[in-house]
Amino acid sequence: MKNNILLILSLFLLSAGFCQGTYQLAVLKYNGGGDFYANPTAVPNLIKFCNQNLGTNISTEVPYVEVGSSDLFNYPYIHMTGHGNVVFSPSEAENLRNYCYGGGFLHIDDNYGMDEFIRIELKKVFPDKELVELPPDHPIFHQKYDFNGLPKIHEHDDKRSQAFAIIENGRIVCLYTFETDLGDGWEDPQVHNDPPSKRQAALQMGANILQYVFMM
Repeated sequence: MKNNILLILSLFLLSAGFCQGTYQLAVLKYNGGGDFYANPTAVPNLIKFCNQNLGTNISTEVPYVEVGSSDLFNYPYIHMTGHGNVVFSPSEAENLRNYCYGGGFLHIDDNYGMDEFIRIELKKVFPDKELVELPPDHPIFHQKYDFNGLPKIHEHDDKRSQAFAIIENGRIVCLYTFETDLGDGWEDPQVHNDPPSKRQAALQMGANILQYVFMM
């Protein structure tokens, strides 16, 4: 409960002065064999883009944090990605649930191959919740940058891109972006050789997510 209160207080201070102060984001480290460390330049590049275009003052140092660690509560936004298996123990699921319900925000970006695993694990974290697809008119798509739903960055299975959410008391506590691969678009240009327009769209959508998180 103390950690939850501290996280809620930190989020209030951030939303009250979105451009004030320096704070950190983190990447989730999990078990199961999936590559939680994929896209190492993604979140730092997103932060640089937001600092330049939204006037934020986010540290470009992005630590990895264990899903079961109390350190989770030091970060208002946690990014999770990977291509493969994910396994949460009961205590890890409880810790992640307390983090999200206590004011934190989890963004899961499927890097292709995670979907079948993460949906099972999310039921451990949120046993009484279902993923809800966000419609194109949801405010998260209409922050500084205007989108008609989630942009498609990489093709993968040629399915449409979808944004799903876990919602608690009207607040998105977990965002799951599927069939888009925003993180690949955030990476250094030479990593995936995405067209500049695709990379720009990925960064702008990422900026929208952060702006929504800290201003909602």
